[in-house]
Amino acid sequence: MCGFIGLMSARPLSSEAAEVQQFQDMTNIITHRGPDDVGYYFDEHVRLGFRRLSIIDVEHGKQPLSYENERYWITFNGEVYNYVELREELEKKGYTFQTESDTEVILALYAHKGEKAVNDLRGMFGFLIWDKQEEVLFGARDHFGIKPFFYLEEGEMFYAGSEKKSILLAADGGIFNKEALQHYLTYQFVPEPHTLSQKIKRLEPGHCFKKKPGKPMHIRKYWEPKFRPKHEPIEKQIKTIQDTLRESVKMHMRSDVPVGAFLSGGIDSSSIVALAKEFHPNLKTFTVGFEREGFSEIDVAKNTAKELGVENIHYVVTPEEFLQELPKIIWHMDEPVADPAAVPLYFVAREARKHVTVVLSGEGADELFGGYNIYREPHSLRFFNNLPDPLLSAIAKVASVLPESMKGKSFLERGTTALEQRYIGNAKMFTEEEKKQLLTKYHSVWDYTTITKPIYEQAAFYHDVHKMQYVDMHTWLRGDILVKADKMTMANSLELRVPFLDKEVFEVASQLDPSVTVCNQTTKYTLRKAMEGVVPDSVLHRKKLGFPVPIRHWLRNEWYDWAQQLIKESATDYLFDKNYLYQLLEDHKGEKKDNSRKLWTVLCFMIWHQIYIEGKYNFSENLEAERQKELSLVM
Repeated sequence: MCGFIGLMSARPLSSEAAEVQQFQDMTNIITHRGPDDVGYYFDEHVRLGFRRLSIIDVEHGKQPLSYENERYWITFNGEVYNYVELREELEKKGYTFQTESDTEVILALYAHKGEKAVNDLRGMFGFLIWDKQEEVLFGARDHFGIKPFFYLEEGEMFYAGSEKKSILLAADGGIFNKEALQHYLTYQFVPEPHTLSQKIKRLEPGHCFKKKPGKPMHIRKYWEPKFRPKHEPIEKQIKTIQDTLRESVKMHMRSDVPVGAFLSGGIDSSSIVALAKEFHPNLKTFTVGFEREGFSEIDVAKNTAKELGVENIHYVVTPEEFLQELPKIIWHMDEPVADPAAVPLYFVAREARKHVTVVLSGEGADELFGGYNIYREPHSLRFFNNLPDPLLSAIAKVASVLPESMKGKSFLERGTTALEQRYIGNAKMFTEEEKKQLLTKYHSVWDYTTITKPIYEQAAFYHDVHKMQYVDMHTWLRGDILVKADKMTMANSLELRVPFLDKEVFEVASQLDPSVTVCNQTTKYTLRKAMEGVVPDSVLHRKKLGFPVPIRHWLRNEWYDWAQQLIKESATDYLFDKNYLYQLLEDHKGEKKDNSRKLWTVLCFMIWHQIYIEGKYNFSENLEAERQKELSLVM
């Protein structure tokens, strides 16, 4: 795992020292993604930059890398896990290799198949390939969005990279994107392809593009997650899940450097650890927690590690260091992600990096195998499915006048509301009515349906459970889960791999009938059955915990003054009604309501605004050190 930056110009690029230095800065601002090495490729129309974290073929896997007498050049972030098999196939066709790296395999495959090469890749990736002969730039992002990919296309210039901050060093990202802010307040993240910079976009997962100098990008979708239930004996499906996941874990452990794993003690991470131990008996695992009772996975993880026979290393986060590191964490994010779990992930990644260079993790299991409790709702609400519309309308009217505290009100409201209106993904912070009160200028044309409607249209013929999974894969997974997974580990120069998010594992999961995805109100039913005898019995039916963070308590106590001061000092009066925010904070402190997640969403944005709009913080201190290092190499 590494970081890349690339640019293309319709006009010949300048070789003046200032221009060259600027591009080197664009590369070196992401040194955290690759502290081991730096490399550049310059030609008349294209520049490629690369920061390397050495994982495979440590000695020879440098980038940018060329192939076929320097016709093709690549800069690549990620890992292709089936590179050994692909290489063997290519060698049979006469292709030769100078390195043992997966990077060279991608180039040879591209030389052989062109843009269709991306269909054969199994892994996580964002890359650029420059065909010098045809003057074509090809770029692609992996199937699920495990690796990031930002780009800006304007006039004669094109920029693309692993992190938005690289692009912003050289290009005007455009005006602040108020539409993206409005969506952020709904989801606690900015949904793709939007960013908070009007001109900068994200290449969506499963997409690739071609571009010639001075010509528009041609973007196409090469892969789409599709659910195709198969009516097979459940015993056969359970066996297939275990076999396919075991193979995925084995492939994800291909590395020339030490590999560990994150462990929470839940079914997802425990499954990965148990299978990984089969191939790496001395596996080290890592866990994070808090001192406050009820907000730590450490004891559970330690017991699970003991039962699995692996070493467990843990880290306890204090509220003081949580706040102290928060601005730097948000700088690393590029875009605010107000998921409190991002912060403990940063700390456990920092601890893990002291011991290993690669970690396996359990992200994606919930979306693929139906792990969220909300996925049980379609079964709970099935009573309403056959009621005539007039009766549903009457029930909805009755529910609307019932007291908020009355038991059953929510059940009636949700049962009489279409899935497309009641479910917009795993996170829903501010309603449209609340955003009208919070924002100084609210735009009704930017409501949440502009994000969810196209997704639901693609899933129109799916079962409700599959629709919910599909929505989460297109919002929550790529906008929250995978962003924080990549950014928090890369902030600490640690590679994170996610064996559940493998296209072969998804193929198996996509064939499950919803009745066995959530069975007898048990989530991830088939995964739990598949892991019987693999993970301890105590893990199989443990309730989902995630990364619990005590922000509700902290915002009422230790953090109250900090939150009040941040709201006061933030130069966001042009965006927010601060009186409304103060009221949210007071109601929360007085325990009238739990406003912790709403407050956290706004507070994270305010810190992002201080960093990227107000310029209050500077986390680019590594640039000068890298400049001096490169200067010493040429003198």
